[in-house]
Amino acid sequence: MQYLLLIYGQESDWWNIPPAQSGALIEEFGKFTQELTASGKNLGSNRLKDVASATTVRVRDGKRVVTDGPFAETKEQLGGYYLIEARDLDEAIAIAAKIPSARFGSVEVRPVFTMEQAAGR
Repeated sequence: MQYLLLIYGQESDWWNIPPAQSGALIEEFGKFTQELTASGKNLGSNRLKDVASATTVRVRDGKRVVTDGPFAETKEQLGGYYLIEARDLDEAIAIAAKIPSARFGSVEVRPVFTMEQAAGR
């Protein structure tokens, strides 16, 4: 089953990490990503640009409304994701717990609803 691991944290925390620590954290993410990929469980992953670069789109009464920035102001921002293949939720949670920033941010584990599931297959 596929799961999306959504990585949240405070962007200001990233900006305030001393260079030596941020370099070590980036290396840790690289190692985690390599191991996950080697296991065949990494279906895709990316870090996202800062929330200031986001654009939110809504359609109301048939009209498109485009707003700079995220949908809502929050304490933590979405910073990246991993799309993984896992046996079950327990394995997905175990993988999420290994994401380096889970130590100071949070990781939302969300099952992916596929079109095959929608078709009842």
